[in-house]
Amino acid sequence: MLKIFGASLCSYLIFIQLLAFSVALVFNKIEQNYNLPTFTLSLFSDFLKAVIYGSFFISYYYYDSYKKHQQKLVMYNKALSESKINQLKTQLNPHFLFNNLNVLDQLIEEDKYKASDFLHEFAEIYRYVLYASDKELVSIQEELDFAEQYFRLIQHKYGNAYQLNIETKHKKGLIVPLTLQLLLENAIKHNLGTIESPIYIHLTVDGSIHVTNNVQTKRNTKPLSGRALKNLAEQYHILSKQPIEIYKSEKEFKVSFPIIDQALK
Repeated sequence: MLKIFGASLCSYLIFIQLLAFSVALVFNKIEQNYNLPTFTLSLFSDFLKAVIYGSFFISYYYYDSYKKHQQKLVMYNKALSESKINQLKTQLNPHFLFNNLNVLDQLIEEDKYKASDFLHEFAEIYRYVLYASDKELVSIQEELDFAEQYFRLIQHKYGNAYQLNIETKHKKGLIVPLTLQLLLENAIKHNLGTIESPIYIHLTVDGSIHVTNNVQTKRNTKPLSGRALKNLAEQYHILSKQPIEIYKSEKEFKVSFPIIDQALK
């Protein structure tokens, strides 16, 4: 920058002095204009003008370059985020499919009629999964409808051993697709519910969304990796810059996550 500025300054001063000298030569003003005091004052004045206007130009040039660089950076980060989200989603979809095919397999052995009903509802639900896979965010209402439909699917196998209660104060806003399904599945997968001692799952929508269940840990289960929740937390961090909150005690497990504003979509 200094080399370009210095070279431009010298070139400007040489050019302007040659131009001034040519004009003075044409009008026969060389002696008047090129005595030492006049020449020194003229050179100093031209030098100040070059520095002032040159500084403005350089400031504008680098501001414009910085602005273009920031736009490229935003586009790059957006593309990177979308790529990361797509990678995370490809991890969730097979997970959803695998778990429900296991349930279907068990139902086929127990009750083929239940299995047939389960398969029909599962096909409807998976249609939503494919629809949601193409979206970064979906409306809360869509997810609530899907959660209720998914829970009816679960009740084909478990009956009232797992019970869902939904309370909504408002339904405006967006959330990451399949969030509620994952949390419902998480509560069922890691807790043993029975008719005598069911697992109660409470889903509350207010300023944020909370999914809470009582804890009745299954025995002889594999150590929990927590990969699904980590995956979900990473998506919310990318899309909203807000973390999900996880609270766990001996009697209760709770996950809270933000509602993403429609304007941020």
